[in-house]
Amino acid sequence: MLRLFLFLALIIPVQAASAQIAATIVGTVTDSTGQPLVQVNVFIAGSMVGTTTDNEGRYMLPGIPLGTLRLVVSIVGYESEHVDLFIRDARTYTQDFQLTEKIYELGAITVTADNRRWQRQLERFTRLFIGESPNAQQTEILNPEVLDFSGRGGEFRAQASEPLIIENRALGYQLTYFLEEFVAEPTSWRWDGEPLFEPLKPSGPEEAARWNAKRDSAFYGSFRHYLLAVINDQVEEQGFKMYSQPGTGVGERTLGIGRATGMNNRFPIKATEIIRPGQSEDERILDFQGFIEVIYTHEVEDATFLRLQRRTGPGGGQARFQTSTIRLDRGPTVVDLKGDTMDPYGVTFYGGYFAYERVGDQMPKEYRPWIQDSF
Repeated sequence: MLRLFLFLALIIPVQAASAQIAATIVGTVTDSTGQPLVQVNVFIAGSMVGTTTDNEGRYMLPGIPLGTLRLVVSIVGYESEHVDLFIRDARTYTQDFQLTEKIYELGAITVTADNRRWQRQLERFTRLFIGESPNAQQTEILNPEVLDFSGRGGEFRAQASEPLIIENRALGYQLTYFLEEFVAEPTSWRWDGEPLFEPLKPSGPEEAARWNAKRDSAFYGSFRHYLLAVINDQVEEQGFKMYSQPGTGVGERTLGIGRATGMNNRFPIKATEIIRPGQSEDERILDFQGFIEVIYTHEVEDATFLRLQRRTGPGGGQARFQTSTIRLDRGPTVVDLKGDTMDPYGVTFYGGYFAYERVGDQMPKEYRPWIQDSF
């Protein structure tokens, strides 16, 4: 991606203070009979914070900052469970889980290099799930054999019998991705799942510096960056512009990358018009009607995005600033000062760059370059 300007540092005294106050989450994980489950993955979705249960099924996650989080438990052979929490106080929280056995009915398929149909399905899944951006092109699913594909009538589904191990050599992370559902239709696609991040070890100082630069580039202009700018009323300072479109002229391509249309009657809006105080000082309510077009003026569309838009041939358009369209399909949604939504699906991307950058561009939630106190 092309960085056009220097970035202004956010000054967020309330958020920085909150990050220094931590809570602890403890609990046990058992099966349906009450017997403890050992080596169960317990982690905060989208982060680098995780652990496993001990011989008595117990776990402990210390140092959890205040705010929203999704706590996930998962182990092969059992249905994964999660709970969405809003940690408001620096104390110890107890959260127990009881898992039920899971039976996978995988297709009768032998994965070999000669299985061309499966290979084509894997390529399609990788393209939709990992993405096609430059970072995604350096991202690989290391255990694709755990995937099984199905579908009919234009619908394409994927399921995984074990967590996906994904190596991102562009950003320097390995993801353990617990995929729950993946469904693609002709004009939209969606998935449900949670990643746990682990930093890779760089080969040397040059690779470490390259990863740091690409991590910054992946963060700036992302939805998290945008949401933090809105929360702190620094939208323009951080390079964003927002326009409201009250009607329904935007194409119904839920996770597509097509350009928004029907935005002729858009109106400039400010952060204070779409964000308001929540129930506590650590939360806000994101609330708006219709669609919002978000333009990030510090980076332009990359060549791959342009190619996917079929605008790079003779007579094709030139790169413009990164543009996305969002909507609150479920109504007002709660967000915290770290840029996390209480409902992970509270904001829907209707095309544009937010939809274009997928798992291959995803960063752990604790990555916030302008704050010394990481998540």
